[in-house]
Amino acid sequence: MIFLSKILSFWKVLSGRSLIWVLPVCTAFYFFAFFDRSNVGNARVAGMQTALNISDYQYSVVLTVTYVPYIAMDLPSNVILKRVGPHLMLPAMVALWGIVAAMQGLITSYAGLLLCRFFLGLVEGGLSPGLALYLSSFYPRGRLQIRIAAYFASAALTGAFSGLLAAAITDMDGIGGKPGWAWIFILEGSLTFAFGIFSFLLLPRSPETAHFLSSEERHYVVSTLKSSRAISDDDENDAFSWMEVLRAIRSPQVLMLCVVTFFNGALVFGLAYFEPTIVAGLGYAGNQAQLMSVPPFVLAFLASIISAFVSDRYSCRGLTAIFFAIWCIVGFSMFYASTSPHVQYASLFFSVTGAYAIAPAAITWMANNSAPHIRRASSIAFAFVASNSGGILATWLLGSLSPAPNYTPATIAFIAMSIGQAVVSSLNLFYLSRENHAKAETRLSMAKHDEPQDLGDRSAWFMYSL
Repeated sequence: MIFLSKILSFWKVLSGRSLIWVLPVCTAFYFFAFFDRSNVGNARVAGMQTALNISDYQYSVVLTVTYVPYIAMDLPSNVILKRVGPHLMLPAMVALWGIVAAMQGLITSYAGLLLCRFFLGLVEGGLSPGLALYLSSFYPRGRLQIRIAAYFASAALTGAFSGLLAAAITDMDGIGGKPGWAWIFILEGSLTFAFGIFSFLLLPRSPETAHFLSSEERHYVVSTLKSSRAISDDDENDAFSWMEVLRAIRSPQVLMLCVVTFFNGALVFGLAYFEPTIVAGLGYAGNQAQLMSVPPFVLAFLASIISAFVSDRYSCRGLTAIFFAIWCIVGFSMFYASTSPHVQYASLFFSVTGAYAIAPAAITWMANNSAPHIRRASSIAFAFVASNSGGILATWLLGSLSPAPNYTPATIAFIAMSIGQAVVSSLNLFYLSRENHAKAETRLSMAKHDEPQDLGDRSAWFMYSL
């Protein structure tokens, strides 16, 4: 009991210090990333589309152009992250996309917007999988979701704050000869750039080099992470290997979670880009539409954090994903079945909350059940490739393919995707439970030293998180 008490008190100290140094910086990175990627929706409501004479079709092209380089960067950036060093690579990405994001406020044509969005996706592309991989090297598997949820939930806060901030910034219309929508890009992008430069001073490369831990604490943390299979026992196991990339994409749990993240990406990015426009179509206008877009994202933030605590406490990644998939089904069904603006607005509390709360559970589930490092890095990258591919689909479903204000084809598709999330998450939960049972039987008939090396998550001594 004394030994257990010391372990628990130690992890409280570590968690407190990482909450000061690591987690807030990672959360801010994702906050700014989502802010600078999705504020184009607020700029659209503030008059950008009219000022640049852009059609709905062209607006969908603008959003799609962002995703193409974004998706292309997911895997290569995750593979080289450890070699370059996350303490250098992640802040550099933030500073670079801050510059590009601010430059959107200087454009005067459709071609200029396309160019900016392409480079925004190019320099921001590896951030999301990089953050998940970085945090997975700091925390044991059973303590990971609340950390990933913290930065994922910042995306929900982005939806809330972007509406509030856009409402304030658009009052700057005419200052410096710039329209209000341009100032949204300029001010928010400049803030991102400044934080990116400052963050070079904050992030440690890894637990082994964390300046906020003593040498004794660093040794204990690393040994604990190795024993929980969060990191490899031997750095040689973390060397790049195409075989590990292939093993990742061949893993049934990875393939199923890629399906889940594809559906979830369509929902999350569709709502991130179009929720202000959807709200405006319910009878709200101007700043009122910006402000009314806020409350659903506030609930999504709270639900993401609370559910992550529960998921870490009871190790129920799959049940969390299934539960919030049901929320999505309810929300989109309400929007589809009703013509009342009040009911349709209320439906956003279900659909936005469900979509945003599933994301950290799915990514944590992926990170928990992939090993060693390259296989985990590849699995996380594939999940984000799938998620962003879903984002491309959403930009067209809610853009030129579904007429406002009812977005009927998109809503039907989102109901189907929500059902798909619940079904595939259930199948993955069943598969992993069956695998754990088979591994338990294997351990009864085999000694650990008799097992082949380098099995990673296929080892009988690696128990999958459910």
